[in-house]
Amino acid sequence: MNYRRDVTDVPIDTAWMQDVLLELLRIPSPSGRTDVIMQHVGERIEEVGLSFELTRRGAMTARFGGQDGTDGVDRAVVVHTDTIGCMVRDLKDNGRLTVAPVGTHSSRFSEGTRVSIFTDDPEQTYTGTILPTKASGHAFGDAVDHHPVSWDHVEVRVDERVSCAQDLRDLGIRVGDFVAQIAFPVITRSGFVTSRHLDDKAGVAAVLAAFKAVKEAGITPQVGTELLITIAEEVGHGAAGLGHEVAEMLSVDSAVVAPGQQSTETGVSIAMQDLHGPFDYHLTRVLCDLAEAHEIESTRDVFRYYRSDVASALEAGAETRAALVGFGVDATHGHERTHLDGIVATARLVALYLQAPLTFASWDASPTGSLEHFPSTAVQPVRREPEWDPEDEELYETDPFPEIEGSYVSLRGTSRLVDEEE
Repeated sequence: MNYRRDVTDVPIDTAWMQDVLLELLRIPSPSGRTDVIMQHVGERIEEVGLSFELTRRGAMTARFGGQDGTDGVDRAVVVHTDTIGCMVRDLKDNGRLTVAPVGTHSSRFSEGTRVSIFTDDPEQTYTGTILPTKASGHAFGDAVDHHPVSWDHVEVRVDERVSCAQDLRDLGIRVGDFVAQIAFPVITRSGFVTSRHLDDKAGVAAVLAAFKAVKEAGITPQVGTELLITIAEEVGHGAAGLGHEVAEMLSVDSAVVAPGQQSTETGVSIAMQDLHGPFDYHLTRVLCDLAEAHEIESTRDVFRYYRSDVASALEAGAETRAALVGFGVDATHGHERTHLDGIVATARLVALYLQAPLTFASWDASPTGSLEHFPSTAVQPVRREPEWDPEDEELYETDPFPEIEGSYVSLRGTSRLVDEEE
């Protein structure tokens, strides 16, 4: 099937995309405390011109209708606004805070990070720094070089006159208060973006820019799309509430740039597999074809210690094709960096995907179908092993690969495919 037909590489409003990115990065949103950022995302979706609604917990769904003129959705594009962060676990006798991580990340990459401490009173927010419990070489000498790396060996130094646990309580700080790592985003002259929490705020900016580009181009997609913005991906909930009517799901998230990975900061990565398992064979290759046809810098990659919104949806029982694309990020869940070119490449690919038909238009239109119409034999032809005939034993002894029409021969530990020619 040719997915290049009737698909336009629409221009991305990069200035608007950058504004959205910087705005979102400056709003703290650790998993569990995302209400404020969803207000801002809602305002941006209104600018794009999409209708949307929120769930009880605050996740958002926006709809972009297809050519059938209904509000039905056949595919979903998923991003998340929540980030990693911390929570107060204990008020220490020295006037500092013990914290527990929200989401999966090492304390190693939090040492030295500036934070905001949010109390139950919206008017009482404090700042501080995450430090090792042995933070000064002048005090501890070489012991600082051998200090263990764990959340039990760091503490938050609060920027207030406090010296005991009661001083912290007097400020209104309690166990269970959120501690958000301040992003400090910077876009360099060479186009690099350095910041905490590019995962997945750069993905949100790219996706919103993609929807905006298709909308402003006056293009009505062939099929309807649901934009799902989740608020608990970092703690494993993700897109668990995906509707069963959705035939395809594309998650947009950070891609891992590191030794042993293929992803780059300047392009879009198409994931073949992550910790959850392989992504849909057919949908991933549609995305590869779209990127190649429109000369978008792209790579294929496999992520070994990574999961996304996709995993949550599939584990919850969503019977949908699923894929993952992402902008390349160096030092993920740490002191992150990407490039504007990678975010733009991701936005371009998403905009192309919004215009494409379903992977198998007729088959994917319904949640179930008959075996005779199942399309996957197009790339995974059925091969049956031959029945064993003792009279052929001499044949197999002289030729371990006998050509038996239409068979996949697997005998005595050897195998090879035999093509059907007659």
